[in-house]
Amino acid sequence: MSTRFYERKYPEIDDLVMVQVKRVAEMGAYVHLLEYNNIEGMILLSELSKRRIRSITKVIRVGRMEVCSVLRVDEEKGYIDLSKKKVSHEDAARHEEWYARSKAVHSIMRHVSSQTEKVVADLCAQIAWPLYKKYTHALDGLRLAVADTGVLKDLGLPEDVMEALMAGVRRRLTPQACKLRSRVEVQCYEYEGVEAVKRALLQGMSVSTEELEVKVKLVAPPAYVLLTTCLDKDVGIAKLDAANAKIKESIESEGGQFVIKSAPEVLGDHEDAIGGEKHGSGSESESGSEGEQEEGMEFNLSEEEIRKQTGGKEEDR
Repeated sequence: MSTRFYERKYPEIDDLVMVQVKRVAEMGAYVHLLEYNNIEGMILLSELSKRRIRSITKVIRVGRMEVCSVLRVDEEKGYIDLSKKKVSHEDAARHEEWYARSKAVHSIMRHVSSQTEKVVADLCAQIAWPLYKKYTHALDGLRLAVADTGVLKDLGLPEDVMEALMAGVRRRLTPQACKLRSRVEVQCYEYEGVEAVKRALLQGMSVSTEELEVKVKLVAPPAYVLLTTCLDKDVGIAKLDAANAKIKESIESEGGQFVIKSAPEVLGDHEDAIGGEKHGSGSESESGSEGEQEEGMEFNLSEEEIRKQTGGKEEDR
């Protein structure tokens, strides 16, 4: 099966390419260019590192993926010389992202091939390569097609190919909501303690919008968790940061303390919203203790509940 991502059969000089190391020899490392149908290239020993090489295995290993710069291309003989040392960390990071996007496009082409029995290379020539010319990246065109299939009209795709393509695009590119969490401690032992905590938490929740709501849940006094769900991780993190800043400003202005126990982070499948790791499957976790039930309780804005959560007592006031 073809793994040629781009229309050009060979890269050009100074292009960045993603390679996988296949064999290490005295002269350097033999690699496969993953974006160019796994054609072979070589990273010369002198191009592996800017530092003096005492052991080549410490610089490069078989199986590793590396971003390299193209030094020379001999299309007639099929020779491609590469350099690893000329690639900065910033350039490597950018090309890793580019490669991941290109790989996603090729994965969609393979999906269409499996559904229509069309050859992958033919589908790339018909769909992906024209999109690379029209947009900064072919993936940008496919993302636009999720909202408006008209952007693919110029490709003149048969109905079965278009149907398989859009199914693959929606499956791979439709945004998935992510949950974010930040753990904080909020407490106040001044006269306005209970009310101060209440006002601070309300301030944190005040940053909520119709599209993005911030919730507060109790862990165990004085620990709280701020939660939100959104499509854009960066937007969600910024929203929780804003909520934390509001809480901090409010509680500290009234003589209380605010501590961030964990910065805003994306929750993985192995974590729950409150305590981190999911509980096991034993009878204890199935039944749930009274304390565990309380940990899942949403922040209640009543004074009585705030007093209960913060450990305040009526006589303290």
